[in-house]
Amino acid sequence: MQLDTGFDFYRDSCIWPDHPKKRAEEHFINVARNANGIGPNEQCPTANVCLLSEIEDDMSVLSSPGSSDEDKLKSLKFLGHWIGDLHQPLHVSFESDRGGNDIRVTGQCRTNMHSAWDTCMLQLAIGSDVTGAATDLLNSFDAAIREEWATGDTKDWANESFDIAVAANTRYCVQSQSTCDVPGGNVALDEEYVRVNTPILREQVAKAGVRLAHMLEKAFQ
Repeated sequence: MQLDTGFDFYRDSCIWPDHPKKRAEEHFINVARNANGIGPNEQCPTANVCLLSEIEDDMSVLSSPGSSDEDKLKSLKFLGHWIGDLHQPLHVSFESDRGGNDIRVTGQCRTNMHSAWDTCMLQLAIGSDVTGAATDLLNSFDAAIREEWATGDTKDWANESFDIAVAANTRYCVQSQSTCDVPGGNVALDEEYVRVNTPILREQVAKAGVRLAHMLEKAFQ
């Protein structure tokens, strides 16, 4: 595979699809407001492409002997990003509020809910030292747990994220009969919110790392 002249470390290249945004319609999975997740016969419930379809496509490129080095390098960077997005709960959510982008929040992360979980909450949970955070997270979960995380498939992992998105502690939506409604007004991300969700964020980041490594190992076999 050819060298990447734009990045010295793979971890840095994983943000490449966001700067500027590339393949914008593929960074998320939208489900219906009355859905309980992604069904067994679904891949992208409300669209032709989504995170799940693109992970599959980029895995095919990366593992194919017929793919060019240039295409493999692009797919490698996209996969690093896709698996991260898949484990950010608000990337598996609802189109009507744009995955929380339209929900304003106050408190420790004064932005919108999607951005709060993408950046501010993440920094509060694991810090800004990437190498140190990775070491800390690996040491926080034993080998048996990490091995268990590598089981299942990307749809299972997407549904894990969806369950977190619609959980009461996330405050992303308000359950009303069979639908998950947009909360009214601004949502407070106070100290208690951060405290409750920090372990969830840390586990999601650790799962993403373990699962990405597992997938890349399969691709390069």
